[in-house]
Amino acid sequence: MNSEQNVDSNEVEAAVQRYVELREAVDAGDAHWSDFAELFTEDAVYVDPAWGRIEGLGEIRRLVFSDAMAGLEDWKFPLDFVMISGSIVVMKWRQEIPGADGSVRTQSGVSTLVYDGDGKFNYQEDLLNMVHVLEDLKASQWRPAGGFHLPPAEPVRDFTPPKGYGQQ
Repeated sequence: MNSEQNVDSNEVEAAVQRYVELREAVDAGDAHWSDFAELFTEDAVYVDPAWGRIEGLGEIRRLVFSDAMAGLEDWKFPLDFVMISGSIVVMKWRQEIPGADGSVRTQSGVSTLVYDGDGKFNYQEDLLNMVHVLEDLKASQWRPAGGFHLPPAEPVRDFTPPKGYGQQ
């Protein structure tokens, strides 16, 4: 399936609702980022602003939903809104980093997902201003919990979406 094909809007909305509910459960501490793997296809592509392009569900599970999120358990990622156009989903969200003094530093982020059918997505690209993140990390004096992993020094910056993306 791609955006140029007819998609069942109810099916897309149900998949997005599952995604949103899981995201809220993670923020509440009732689920783990690794649970997101069930929402992606085996050949999915995930583009992270720090970790770069990651291809295939196994690598996404290991790098994005495990390594990239390790040590960030005190961060929150509330959603502001979701827009759906065919198989394309855009989510506006915030990244909230707790400060050593009890303050919260907030950055603005956007995710673009492509729905591929059967309740699964085959693409996600997360965008946020990494300079803002680094400035807020320094100002907040935030320190990672155990298990924290640094992203690669030279991540792959290819954000090429799946065939059909953006075609109407």
